[in-house]
Amino acid sequence: GGGAASVRDVGREYARLQPLAHGYSRLLQVRAELSDLAGLARDPDAGVRAMAADEAAALRQEAADLTRRLLLALVPPEPSASRPALLEVRAGAGGAEAALFASELLAMYRRLAQARTCASRGWTWEVLELGNSEHGGVRHATVAGAGEGVYGVLSGESGVHRVQRVPVTEAGGRLHTSTAAVVVLPQADEVDVRLREEDLRVETMRASGAGGQHVNVTDSAVRITHLPTGLVVSCQNERSQHLNRAAALKVLRSRLYDLEAQRRARQAGEQRSALVASGDRSERVRTYNFPQGRVTDHRIHLTVHDLGSVLEAGEGLQRLMAGLRAAREEAALAEL
Repeated sequence: GGGAASVRDVGREYARLQPLAHGYSRLLQVRAELSDLAGLARDPDAGVRAMAADEAAALRQEAADLTRRLLLALVPPEPSASRPALLEVRAGAGGAEAALFASELLAMYRRLAQARTCASRGWTWEVLELGNSEHGGVRHATVAGAGEGVYGVLSGESGVHRVQRVPVTEAGGRLHTSTAAVVVLPQADEVDVRLREEDLRVETMRASGAGGQHVNVTDSAVRITHLPTGLVVSCQNERSQHLNRAAALKVLRSRLYDLEAQRRARQAGEQRSALVASGDRSERVRTYNFPQGRVTDHRIHLTVHDLGSVLEAGEGLQRLMAGLRAAREEAALAEL
């Protein structure tokens, strides 16, 4: 058990440090090249001096970038950044319109996962639980995402996402505001969280909801209660009780792992800014304004005037994610 976890952690740390060793080596090389260019700056030939000045400017920029990257390496890494993730999307205030918006957010993240898979980052997307509503909406969904740094990429998505638009069902053309909540958890495995059978109450029931003829035929749905904490996880998306149980245990492990991480953070008295913490899941993080075609991230006061590109998981979403990542890095550097 513990040995496997240690080997995995050492492997992750090696993967993190290797590019930094290369970066430091390159920084020493850049500084040596700048030192050599200093002599050419006094060359009698104006053309040589101009060429040296251009090259020195490029090298100074590279040195600044390398120094920033090395300083960021001194910031203790988010321990879960390289882990797979569980993504939960729930419709909030706004009824049917909120459920439609939740389904659009879910589709946005699925497109992001597909884009990462196409970019050879090997992301996978597995729907563990899906509660549909009428009119094609989603009441709640839980998805397991695996691949390179999934949790690190998605962790900033946690919080309340707000949509402003005129619903198709609105005859008077009035603007409505609805919300959907997104929670991203690092995915835990059996090495991280040991579940004892005596701590679990497992119930089986018939699946319910719009799912075709198979629904309500067998007792395939599973509900697991973790008795020490009272956490309850239900899963009915798979066709067999065995698969639903496995999916529910995956969700339960991750929620318990998250509970423990939050407890440790409180114990350590971490006074980190709201921006750096992936923290307050009730925080309003973004507004998607359809009439104005814009998306605003309230944490970093960044507005992207290309709502379509955001929902398509294109450049718009990349800009929002990169902006949040940069702001987190700046906040982390300020604390060094």
